Amino acid sequence: MKQGTPPLSAAVQKQIIDMILKNDMKPGDRLPTESELCRRLNVGRGTVREAVKALISQNVLVVRQGSGTFISPRQGVSSDPLGLTFLKHDQQLALDLLDVRLMLEPDIAELAAIRATARELRIIEQQCDTVQELIEKEEPYQQADVEFHRRIAQASHNQVVSTLVPVIHSSATLNIDLTKNSLKGDTIRYHRALVNAISRHDPYGARYAMILHLATNRQYLFPNEPTP
Repeated sequence: MKQGTPPLSAAVQKQIIDMILKNDMKPGDRLPTESELCRRLNVGRGTVREAVKALISQNVLVVRQGSGTFISPRQGVSSDPLGLTFLKHDQQLALDLLDVRLMLEPDIAELAAIRATARELRIIEQQCDTVQELIEKEEPYQQADVEFHRRIAQASHNQVVSTLVPVIHSSATLNIDLTKNSLKGDTIRYHRALVNAISRHDPYGARYAMILHLATNRQYLFPNEPTP
C-alpha cells in the first residue's frame, strides 16, 4: 500500500455506507451477511469485519446477538456530539440547554403542525399517552419524554432537525433531575396541549404550547431570570 493511501477497510466502510444509501435502507434494516458483503465488495472476511466494527463504533451499525447486523437508529450520531460530558451538570447547563431548545423547538412544533401525516399524529398521541401513564404510575418517564419530542421533530419532515433534537434532549433528564419531578403535572398538561394543536394543524397554537412547556421548566429552575 502506497504512503498516504487509506487502508482497505476505510474504503469498504464507504462502500457499505454507499450501499445503505443506494438501497434506501432505514434504521432497523438488516445488513447483508458477512459472506454476502465479501462477495459484493470483493474483499476478504477480515476486511469486512474490520469495516463493520468501525461502523459500529461510529453508531452507523449495531449488532444484535443471534440476529445479525442492522442499521443503527442513531444513524451515525455519537453519544455526546456536543461534549456535554465535560461540562458541569448544574443549573447553568440546564438553563443553557433550555435556551437552545427555546430557540429551536417552537419552530419545530409549528412545522409539525403543518406537515404531520395522519400516521405521525397517531404516533405522537400514543407517545403522549405513554408519558402520562408513566407519570401517573410514578415510574421513570425521562426516555419516554425524549421520545415524545423526537416524534414531533420527525413530523417536521426536516432531516437535520430529526437528528439534532435527540442530541439537545440530553437536557431532558437533567431538567427532570433538577426539578425533582415537581413539574410532572405541567408536563402532562403541556404535552396534551401540544398534541391537540398539532392534531388540528394549528401552527401558532403548537408554537405557543411548546414555548409555555419549555418556559415553565426554565422559570422553575431560575425564578428570578427573565424568560426569553
